[in-house]
Amino acid sequence: MLAIRLARFGSKKKPSYRVVVIEKERARDSKALEVLGHYNPLSEPATVVLDHERFAHWVKVGAQPSDTVARLAKANPAPEPVAV
Repeated sequence: MLAIRLARFGSKKKPSYRVVVIEKERARDSKALEVLGHYNPLSEPATVVLDHERFAHWVKVGAQPSDTVARLAKANPAPEPVAV
């Protein structure tokens, strides 16, 4: 089963996270199938960069987002396309 969850990066006391697609049984920082974005909780305000198109693709394929990733995705919706 696939999961969309956070993988911790950064140094001690200064975490940053990547939003990754990974097998559910793998360790937190194991090799991911795909990196969908990143999250920096220490910036003011917290920074979330997420590829919403790929996120939707993986959810459609059956990947389950963690509670935290689902909350981050909902709080940072995809930007509306600009009509030219």
